[in-house]
Amino acid sequence: MVVPCLPVRQPLTLRSFPIYSAVSSKVFGRQGNGIRGRNRVTSFSCANNNGQRESVVQHRRKVVEHICLLKAKRDLSNDEENNILDYLYTSQYQMRGIVAVSLGQISGQIKEDYTHAVFMRFRSKEDLGKFYENPFYLEVLKEHVLPYCHGLMNVDYEAEVEDDILPIFRKGEEFNYGVEFVLLIAFVEAAIGEPAEDALTSLQGLAMECPSLIVQCTQGSNFSSNEEYTHGLVIRFRSFEAFEIFLSSSGYRDMWKSKFEPIARKTLAIHFAVDPVGNEIM
Repeated sequence: MVVPCLPVRQPLTLRSFPIYSAVSSKVFGRQGNGIRGRNRVTSFSCANNNGQRESVVQHRRKVVEHICLLKAKRDLSNDEENNILDYLYTSQYQMRGIVAVSLGQISGQIKEDYTHAVFMRFRSKEDLGKFYENPFYLEVLKEHVLPYCHGLMNVDYEAEVEDDILPIFRKGEEFNYGVEFVLLIAFVEAAIGEPAEDALTSLQGLAMECPSLIVQCTQGSNFSSNEEYTHGLVIRFRSFEAFEIFLSSSGYRDMWKSKFEPIARKTLAIHFAVDPVGNEIM
């Protein structure tokens, strides 16, 4: 199996769309659309600024990650593309439960005809379920997305993030720019469980050791109705250069060959650029 790694670098002419934080006093008020309940305390080892390993204790909180990959029609115009992404972005202001959104045109070589990606974070599975059934979202799909696409795929998984407002809501300068990397994996049936979890946990641990390259990494088991992929992982890189460094590193490649290749039946790796536009969209 081919290691999900760097595409052939091309001139950065593809249009990219920014991350849109769902944190806004105008939307949520002083109480906010907050996440309640601290889940657990996790201790892990990571590298400090001097490259030395040190023990870190973090309070962790559960969130639900939603990935939607779109297959846009080949003759899609710029206005139609903007319309699709603008309406998907606006969903966060029409319903409760969405705490962060990023979306954009997939960079590099097109894989399986997927052209655009949408990432959303929810407070809970219940909020995600309400999102799927929300009349506004259903109308967005019917009127503004499906007429311009010939397919889409959803992957949903529960993950844990640091129990603090900035990493939960993906808010602040660190999240205003960079590269969103999405990795979908279909593990062989015999590996579902401990082997798959060990592989994903190892990759997440490697990401935690690279704070100069990576802002956040989440992973989990897919519970959506789509069964094509069993697990998902999302990494926010600080820059395209950071993305290149990590995916071309011997640590990543060696881990992939030892942990993933023996048990992964199928993978899909895509990425898209995130541009700084400030913290709110008016």
